[in-house]
Amino acid sequence: MNGSNPPMERTLLFERIRPHRSLSGPGFLIVMGVLGGASLVLGIAFLIMGAWPVFAFLGLDVLLVWIAFRANYRAARAFEEILVTPVRLVWRKVSARGESREDVMNPRWVRLETTSDELSGMTRVALVERGLARVIGAFLPPESKERLAKSLAGALAQAKR
Repeated sequence: MNGSNPPMERTLLFERIRPHRSLSGPGFLIVMGVLGGASLVLGIAFLIMGAWPVFAFLGLDVLLVWIAFRANYRAARAFEEILVTPVRLVWRKVSARGESREDVMNPRWVRLETTSDELSGMTRVALVERGLARVIGAFLPPESKERLAKSLAGALAQAKR
């Protein structure tokens, strides 16, 4: 967050939320090693049989999988920060490219809006102030959205007291 809290302003909630990625760096290397090794063995077998285009396409497949994983990891650099104090609510959204957007709101005027359905659970969490809705944590799974909404509801209730 830009700047620090004034000395008398206590933090009611601070959350930094990031997209979840289940495959770690070492896991990625293992997957790519197995895929590359299998493609190399199969490619050599096809090369010996005279089907050399298959060898090239297997290499292309490995390259495309690597590019897809890299794009996925790059997208995971995005995050959002939410700071709630008795006098302000700061929502900061940082894209994967590092572009930042920050909104400062009065927590007494902010309404928490959620949308759920029976099948999926919580599908949307938004902060609404003066008719402007800011969707937060859109990349989170439903269970995490529910936890975030509960934390935010508690902090907003505290700020309004």
